[in-house]
Amino acid sequence: MTNTATDAGLTDAEATAFRQRCVDFFESRPTQQAAPTFEESQAFHRAAAEAGVGVGIAVPTEYGGAGLTLAHDKIWRQVKEDYPVMETDFVISHGMCLPMVSDHGTHEQKLAFLPELISGEKLWCQMFSEPGAGSDVASLQTKAEVDGDEWIVNGQKVWTTLAHRSQYGLLVARNDPDQVKHAGLSMFIVEMQAPGVETRPIHQINGESHFNEVFFTDLRVPKNHLLGELNTGWKLATAMLMYERVAIGAGGGGGINTPMYDLLLRHAAASGAVDNAVVRDQLMQVYSMETTKALIAMRTRAEMKAGNTPGPGGSLGKLYGSVIAWKVRAIAQEMAGVGSIAWESNDPRGGNLQSVMLRTFASGIAGGTDEIQRNIIGDRVLGLPREPAVDKGVPFNELKVGTQA
Repeated sequence: MTNTATDAGLTDAEATAFRQRCVDFFESRPTQQAAPTFEESQAFHRAAAEAGVGVGIAVPTEYGGAGLTLAHDKIWRQVKEDYPVMETDFVISHGMCLPMVSDHGTHEQKLAFLPELISGEKLWCQMFSEPGAGSDVASLQTKAEVDGDEWIVNGQKVWTTLAHRSQYGLLVARNDPDQVKHAGLSMFIVEMQAPGVETRPIHQINGESHFNEVFFTDLRVPKNHLLGELNTGWKLATAMLMYERVAIGAGGGGGINTPMYDLLLRHAAASGAVDNAVVRDQLMQVYSMETTKALIAMRTRAEMKAGNTPGPGGSLGKLYGSVIAWKVRAIAQEMAGVGSIAWESNDPRGGNLQSVMLRTFASGIAGGTDEIQRNIIGDRVLGLPREPAVDKGVPFNELKVGTQA
């Protein structure tokens, strides 16, 4: 029988062969029972890159990718849904920094940074938020000033995920305070172990130290580490935030995935709570919500498959993920009481559900607060009138924002 072209641009035979190649890769890997350590996740990505699969499938081979198509990438994402999640520590590195360097980097930057970024040899972070610039990131005050062939950076970032583990980061800093606050910003590639960078981990409620404060004191950044054009930092930051919301809200492959439902069902079955009709109804609510979120993710992925930077619709999935997290936490507390958020250190059953539940508190903040997502959806998706802006047209150095006097 003659192969027909699929809607993804591959013939049936090509799609089937590549799908089997992805399955064979996963089946050749060691069985993963618990959540992967950073080292295990890193080894997975290294092996994937060597096998010509993984996050770099659609990146040209000269930059360390597999040189295939977005159709191959979609198949990879679909296949990996059937196997344990291995990218937890690489969501920002691969979901945000990789596409930004790929989309906006120079040829030299791509040659220098993409191969080790794809393979996981180097971990990247993103540095936007500051003590005086959270939801209003455009109020950031970290400065970048030209000094010969270098930029001198001074300032502070906060809530930087995995900065203490990262070798590189993407930094948005203000290079021209005479312009309005959304202008005069630029994005830079920063080496996290360079002199002038100090990272301080933040201790979290669940015992982890995932987030960090990062301080810059006369940090010297080479001029050729400017990402994109000068003064386009806000445009790049917006694009990167869209990638972040997709990574958070539309993560996974091309199919339906219900991780929170699966987690709750396992614990409800183990405790016998699943026999309660009310609990079963709650579980089905979560299942329905996660299925809806997955459908939104599929639409977002379809837009990206066309080669487009994700748009404001990515905020839908991100916001709904936060709503689901709040719902799941309430159900877990009803099922397990205080045992859903606290456990004895010697309790072999403790730690898994509780750690996940405690992490849900960050869902309404990470990637932009729920309030910001609703503003974006109202303004840029529904076309509702914007809120009045008192700082419109005013140079940044004349504003009293954040910690600026």
